[in-house]
Amino acid sequence: MEQKSLYDRLGGVFAIAAVVDHFSDAVVRNAIVGQGSKNPLLRKWHTENLGRLPGLKFQRTLWVCNVAGGPFQFTATKPGSTPVGLEEAHREFKISPAEFDEVAAELTRSLDFFKVPEPEKAAVLGAFAAHKNEVTEGYVIEAAQAVGSR
Repeated sequence: MEQKSLYDRLGGVFAIAAVVDHFSDAVVRNAIVGQGSKNPLLRKWHTENLGRLPGLKFQRTLWVCNVAGGPFQFTATKPGSTPVGLEEAHREFKISPAEFDEVAAELTRSLDFFKVPEPEKAAVLGAFAAHKNEVTEGYVIEAAQAVGSR
């Protein structure tokens, strides 16, 4: 018997979009990575660019659908090194590994809110974690340059 794709096990595009919507709103409100962030680039985005949030939710939904094996294709607005690469879209925000981990924690809370079963939750979080180096690349590069300039 053929096993269903992660996309199907998550409930398809509408269920994924609901989680992404909840998650995206929670990130905006998050004290560490959202409007109260000590990272001025994240704080600015989450206060001055909220008009772009619906498009970001759409892109995030496409990304999850794509990595979960669904029929939708994610196309980055700033293409990375792979079709689902995230480095170019995130480099300018200089997201630290700790900030990435807080976003992952927010994603966990959203998956829990919707009672996503443990195997599917682990798969989504694993797909997200696989892109940590890409998302934190701008921070890592800046930190290395700061050390090198001493």
